[in-house]
Amino acid sequence: MTEKEIEELIADCPTLYHMAERGSWVSIKKGGLLSTSAILDLYSIYGSERTRIERQHRPKSIEIREEGLTRAVIRDQIPMSDSGLRRCLPSRLQPSDWYEILNSKVFFWLSEERLHKLTTARAYRDREHDVIEVSTRSLIEAHRPAIWLCPINSGCTKPMPRSRDETVFARIEDYPYSSWRRRRKRGERVVELAVDYSVPDIGVHVRRVVIQKGREVVSVICSGSAAAGRQANCS
Repeated sequence: MTEKEIEELIADCPTLYHMAERGSWVSIKKGGLLSTSAILDLYSIYGSERTRIERQHRPKSIEIREEGLTRAVIRDQIPMSDSGLRRCLPSRLQPSDWYEILNSKVFFWLSEERLHKLTTARAYRDREHDVIEVSTRSLIEAHRPAIWLCPINSGCTKPMPRSRDETVFARIEDYPYSSWRRRRKRGERVVELAVDYSVPDIGVHVRRVVIQKGREVVSVICSGSAAAGRQANCS
């Protein structure tokens, strides 16, 4: 991916979207946006409990509490299944390997259309969510070496699982943007942006945080200062 292509991507997709559990912004603002693996490290969860969360399918969200730390919720993986992953992964990868790969990253959508596919999905459309809107340019400039780009929804196998392996994620410099430009419209040439482990300075990159239900923005929790490079000052 060339610098010119990066600029084109930022122009087409100036905002990134992360859907979080309702009420989680308070802890995210304080401790950063954490991957599942980072949450498990923070709460010192190891052994069989960690394996269950990190390497097995989560049909339901899991709430974690620890004295001295704010409540954390690790979201479900309803859009995936073991059977679906077995159909789309190569034989050298097991579903547990794929869960571990995904759990090591923080994910963002590059379009509001993709966000709405999730917020309006049957499993989520009747619930409110904290949606964090982030400046694409700001996040890339700050975390470029830790960023991966992906051309598919890597966390979904329904209704038809698309073939995948770990190489579906590419660093910015290695992403075949020109190939996807020929095949896809603007806004769909990259589907996911993922960051290794965590985004500890997420507040610096926030445009706004909203409470959303389906396609409806119920309320705005805060408006950030990403353009000015300042920490979002919101509740």
